[in-house]
Amino acid sequence: MTRASAAPGRHLTPDGAAAGAPGSQTLARGLSALQLVASSPTGMTVAQVADDIGVHRTIAYRLLSTLASFRFVAKGEDGRYRSAAALAVLGASFDNNIRTLAVPTLRSLADELGTTVSLLVAEGDQQVAVAVMVPTNVFYQLSFHEGSRYPLDRGAAGIALLAGMPPRPGERELVGEARHRGWVITHGEIEPNTYGLAVPVRRRPPSPPTCINLISHREDVVHDGRESVIKAANELSAILG
Repeated sequence: MTRASAAPGRHLTPDGAAAGAPGSQTLARGLSALQLVASSPTGMTVAQVADDIGVHRTIAYRLLSTLASFRFVAKGEDGRYRSAAALAVLGASFDNNIRTLAVPTLRSLADELGTTVSLLVAEGDQQVAVAVMVPTNVFYQLSFHEGSRYPLDRGAAGIALLAGMPPRPGERELVGEARHRGWVITHGEIEPNTYGLAVPVRRRPPSPPTCINLISHREDVVHDGRESVIKAANELSAILG
């Protein structure tokens, strides 16, 4: 399985800057600890969190205890901290529960085409993957992680998101074409030898620009799947509004 993802171990503040930017140091450390625990499938120990965010274990313990008191993390019998229920509630509130609403359509599309599909939104000058579905019936899959961020001016998804915005001076020709056609295909802009197909999902303001993205090493899969992705985008446009 080939995976393209945001660099591991790099924890971000809300504006996408690395932790440690001006502001509350304690809050930044707490959010970094929460990101660590939330992204670990096996949980994190106090020592691991302390080493990763560069603090004494006593400080890491206090941060995790505070997060546990708000039910964002929970300590298991093995001493490892894992995501807890309040984190799910917090996540579900993002953009009116967009991920949960989109998953059935994305799952059906991924299995139909046998390739990875995702839902992305524009956030500032970045594109952010809020849902990623890999096919259940294909062993080798090309994927990336939910929460991955890339520049908004790169790749099919970024172009499709820009196409959902008013025209900008100096924008790429592909953006105008995507705005006119309702879809865009790129090659090698995010990952070498990878094709991307993106279709904007129409939503009412103030919802952020949104799109469905398909990625594959095979050009024929991308071209043959275009109508299915357009159909799925229309379906999500009706669901998300």
